[in-house]
Amino acid sequence: MVISNTHSSWEAKSPPRTAPPEMRRAQLIEATIESISRYGIAGTTMKKVTGIAGLSMGIVNFHFQNKETLFQETLRYLGQEHRNHWRKGLKDQRLTPTDKLLGIVDAHFHPDICNRRKLTVWFGFYGEAAYRAAYRKIMSEIDNERWEMSAELIDQIIKDGGYEGLAAEEISDTLEGLYDGFCLNILMYPGTFTPSDARERIHDYLAGTFPRHIQRTS
Repeated sequence: MVISNTHSSWEAKSPPRTAPPEMRRAQLIEATIESISRYGIAGTTMKKVTGIAGLSMGIVNFHFQNKETLFQETLRYLGQEHRNHWRKGLKDQRLTPTDKLLGIVDAHFHPDICNRRKLTVWFGFYGEAAYRAAYRKIMSEIDNERWEMSAELIDQIIKDGGYEGLAAEEISDTLEGLYDGFCLNILMYPGTFTPSDARERIHDYLAGTFPRHIQRTS
């Protein structure tokens, strides 16, 4: 899959006037994602969000105390969306720890998660996190749960394969770094580096680390 340099053609689809509050909140959050993907964090205003959503300023003020609250909820929304993807196979007793670990890897590069629109927003928040404690806290909560689950699965693979000299925590750290670095490459070089490239390279890294459990992609 190659991600184009153009923004998505996302458009707000207004729920009916009697839509429940959670639908309105979701609509505003989606509009915020679209605005940040077009104009960046600094260029996103409540006026732009409501314009994209096709809603009044009174509606957004009713659901969110201010722009900062809306931004924090948007970040949580993105994190929960990602979490729902990588947790899908964890309760399936038929899957091995290896299958589950590779499922976490693949979830990072699912089209619903790894597209130019969403990546632009993620990295917009990353840039703000250096001096916004609230963003750092939300991101830590998102990342720590995944890191811990990956480390647990990796530890099981190490024990099952009798691999010596490997530390689950270090491998989990490496995976997190690869996710971030490859997603940045996908965003910066959409014509030459794709989600499929990223997924294959991480699979190959894990194949080199756990050769008795994972085969190289080529």
